[in-house]
Amino acid sequence: MTAEQVYDKLREIYPTVSLATVYNNLNKLCRANLIHRVSVEGFADRYDRVVRHDHLVCQRCGRLSDITLEDLTPTLRGQLCENFLGYDLRVYYICPECCKESSVN
Repeated sequence: MTAEQVYDKLREIYPTVSLATVYNNLNKLCRANLIHRVSVEGFADRYDRVVRHDHLVCQRCGRLSDITLEDLTPTLRGQLCENFLGYDLRVYYICPECCKESSVN
């Protein structure tokens, strides 16, 4: 979800919540490693769970989808030794909805 989507959902329950409060709390949760910020150039940041998984990113509409691929941690750790902290894999593609729109036009 984006910060704005979180804000819209929260306003249903807490109508007086501010967007700044949402951003402040999302940033605190990121710093505490309780959620993960996913940034894709040209689109709003999204916030996700910290369980290891990868993402499919539509190059046209920016849709972000979860995908679980083979864990590269052992390979990367072996090549980078102690300096390895983690990784964030994004696979760029054209999503089925955008493909459908292209074939209609």
